[in-house]
Amino acid sequence: MPDPADSADGDDGAGAGTETRDALAERRGLGTPVYDPAEDSGLLADAAVEHAHGLTLEVGTGSGWVAERVAAEGEATRVVGSDVNPHACARARDRGVEAARADLLAPFRADAVDTVLFNPPYLPTDPDNDWDDWQETALSGGESGRELVDPFLDDLPRVLAPDGVALLVVSSLTGFVDVVAYAVERGLAAETVREESYPFETLSVLALRPRGDG
Repeated sequence: MPDPADSADGDDGAGAGTETRDALAERRGLGTPVYDPAEDSGLLADAAVEHAHGLTLEVGTGSGWVAERVAAEGEATRVVGSDVNPHACARARDRGVEAARADLLAPFRADAVDTVLFNPPYLPTDPDNDWDDWQETALSGGESGRELVDPFLDDLPRVLAPDGVALLVVSSLTGFVDVVAYAVERGLAAETVREESYPFETLSVLALRPRGDG
């Protein structure tokens, strides 16, 4: 759980986003090249242990902590991690997770994955204030916070098996309603399966499934 001292002191004004970003960056270890598990990781892992089945892919696996837990506790038959960060792939392999370097869902075959897990970079960030390192890649969601969420949702229907499910972490900082609307526009049904509120944000896990016609 986060320390309330890391919040923006209850400020709901325009400066709250910047203060939240700074607090999260400091708490989550800006100096390391791989994102360490935090409360969003735990929320995704809890949902995945319950819902993951068959071939399970964790996009942006980071340290591999979520994938390792799902493989040990869930019903998945095979768990694979992917990440654009080579340091993350190496860290995940050290945990015994099968990991491949990949950009989102691009290299994966159509209708091939039963479960997709994704805890995306979702912090809205100022493009003129980049960190330009691997933690920037792990944390920054661009100006909207959805710089990677939208392309992930664009390609998700292609990759998911007909009875597949994707579990996506969504922060209130990125606009929960906007993410749901974008997913529905791409033929996906959305259901909230986990939710936790913190002083600076609410985190949700959306279960996304192919929506049949009619």
